[in-house]
Amino acid sequence: MDLTTTYMGMQLRSPLVPSSSPLTEEIDNLQRMEDAGAGAVVMHSLFEEQLIMESYELHHHLTYGTESFAESLTYFPEPDRFRIGPEEYLELIHHAKERVDIPIIASLNGSSLSGWTDYARLVEQAGASALELNTYYVQTDTKVTAEEIEQGYANMVHKVKSSVNIPIAVKLSPYFTNMANMAKRIDQAGADALVLFNRFYQPDINLETLEVQPNVLLSTPQDIRLPLRWIAILYDRINADLAATSGIHNAHDVLKMLMVGANITMLCSVLLRQGINHIRCIEEEMRQWMEKHEYESVQQLQGSMSQKNCPNPNAFERSQYMKALQTYKPEWGRIYEPSYYYG
Repeated sequence: MDLTTTYMGMQLRSPLVPSSSPLTEEIDNLQRMEDAGAGAVVMHSLFEEQLIMESYELHHHLTYGTESFAESLTYFPEPDRFRIGPEEYLELIHHAKERVDIPIIASLNGSSLSGWTDYARLVEQAGASALELNTYYVQTDTKVTAEEIEQGYANMVHKVKSSVNIPIAVKLSPYFTNMANMAKRIDQAGADALVLFNRFYQPDINLETLEVQPNVLLSTPQDIRLPLRWIAILYDRINADLAATSGIHNAHDVLKMLMVGANITMLCSVLLRQGINHIRCIEEEMRQWMEKHEYESVQQLQGSMSQKNCPNPNAFERSQYMKALQTYKPEWGRIYEPSYYYG
């Protein structure tokens, strides 16, 4: 059974790739992931705020005089919120490359659209096999247009891509007016892969303390529907590879993503719940299903159920929405059927 796949020009032994998470902060975990069968690993994200803080020699430069303006205390996060700093991140990449043979993909997570070209070069020099740009951008200025935002993304990708020689993946959110057009623009800007989609952790309100607080909810298998649809639509329409993330919990989820056209499938929540060794279980279930259905390789699966190749291309568009609404009946509705009352 051939489970190999290619991603951004890299030959991977498996399409199972642990995504950026606290699990990828330790080299021992990276080794365990490799032993369990991972094809590659995405390092935990280095945040733009960490790079900003590094430009200051001491933390007191950020807080000096702020006692006069209480709100300014929150402009920058406290240093202890980050487990490792930028220098340690580079060292971790360097040591990881010495300890594991699978590709190590660095991750930069930013809030501005200017990009991180200088640090992208340092990540490359540290030995990263590729770089994932994890974009988290919430625009609140009512004067900024959608066109300006989208062009900012394209400019950022082009700038980073032109500054390094390693492959670049872009992890996008689904919140664009025309996702197909945005994917094409990022592809044309030079991205080697698109990672679909970034899960934004929305804030919550604590009713007791009356404070806005973070609320981390791990994904569920139902979350695969959105990336599944868009990977199916984009397959063979852009040159960039496609990585599926969000809601991938078992072998069936992986197989579906491969069928719609994903090059790799990223695992996060399931590993946080079940442990790193669960990668072995998913791979074994994949092998069993492929043998039963007479598939000899991942390449046979990839794209077979994409919009381009499936028997009913409209299933990924509006017609499926209409059909779902017309055919669904709530379970509780049965109690009102006459047969329940009159036999």
